[in-house]
Order: sequence, then structure tokens, then C-alpha cells
Amino acid sequence: PILYSYFRSSCSWRVRIALALKGISYDLVPVNLIKDGGQQFSAEFKALNPMQQVPALKIDGITLSQSLAIINYLEETHPNPRLLPQDPKKRAQVRMIADHIASGIQPLQNLSVLKQMGEKKMEWAQNCITSGFQALEQILQHTAGRYCVGDEVSMADLCLVPQVANAERFKVDMGPYPTITRINKALLELEAFKISHPSRQPDTPAELRA
Repeated sequence: PILYSYFRSSCSWRVRIALALKGISYDLVPVNLIKDGGQQFSAEFKALNPMQQVPALKIDGITLSQSLAIINYLEETHPNPRLLPQDPKKRAQVRMIADHIASGIQPLQNLSVLKQMGEKKMEWAQNCITSGFQALEQILQHTAGRYCVGDEVSMADLCLVPQVANAERFKVDMGPYPTITRINKALLELEAFKISHPSRQPDTPAELRA
């Protein structure tokens, strides 16, 4: 497998966690979203992913984009360890939380959106994350055990950790979100979350390395 990734991309990080958890080794091709006006806009990368976004994963003779689609494919082809619970209700809750983050929070504070916000980008990102986290904190109070849904790591957790890192980068006050904070802390102690961390990637700038 070949993963096209950017160290700081939260969507790429989700996929790196899934690959690590499932023990799938891969080659990483960095795509710098800032340099050269954004390497994702090159003709070569556009041929690979017409949406001009990371991640993209070449695996089993196909190329997949969209992090949740990639994670679902890995789940179906490498079922252990499970990232979707067997219980239909818990499985629905996992998907709900993953979608809440992947559709309802992350795209609104994505690089392409922030570029258009100009000087207001920090305030915009904070508002998007805060409104999303207020809802998420409430949801997690009903679903969480050690992690987002019960005591098993799931696709929801793969979305949560990178989003909390974004929140911290945009200086969002995490005080009102004790459940999110607790789960995030527990997840960051796991090896798969450590090795996939933005501070430990081949394309991480020296000053941001762990």
C-alpha cells in the first residue's frame, strides 16, 4: 500500500491510525499542502485524486480517497482488530460520531476554507470547533466508556484525536469538554496513536518533531 499524506492533515492522521492498529505496513508519499502553492494541485496528484485532497491510499489495485471510505475498506478487508462494534446500536453510534466530526466540524475549518476567511480565520475555526464540540460533549456523555463508544477503540476515536489536535492548534478552550479531553488523553497513550502522530511523520518539519 502507498499512502499519500500530509503530516498535519487530520484526515490523513485518521487513516494512519487505522493502518497502525491493523498492523498494515505501507509506503508514505508526502504531499505538502502549503509548499509550491500546494502540491495537491499538481496534475500528477489530480490524476490520483480529482478532489485534490489527502489522504489517498493505493491498495489492492485500487486508489481510494476520503478517510472514512478508506477506513471502512480496511475494516472489511482486515477485520481485526475491529473498528466497528458488532452490536448494531453501538455501530450506529460510532458512525454518528465519526460523521459528526468528519462532516460537521473538520471541513468547516479545513485549509481551503480558512484561506477564504482571511484575517478572520482563527475566529472562524474556533467558532466551528466550539459549536461542534458542544454537541459532541453531550453525545459522548451518553455513549462513552473508556473511549468514544464503550471500551473498545473505534472509528469514532480515530476521528476524535486529530480533531482535538486541531482544536488545540486553534487555541480552543478545552475546559468545557471534560469527556472529550479524558477520552483523547486515554487514546494518546496507545501505540498506534503515538506512531501515527503528526510530530512523528517523515514529512514533519524539524521544529515540530517529537
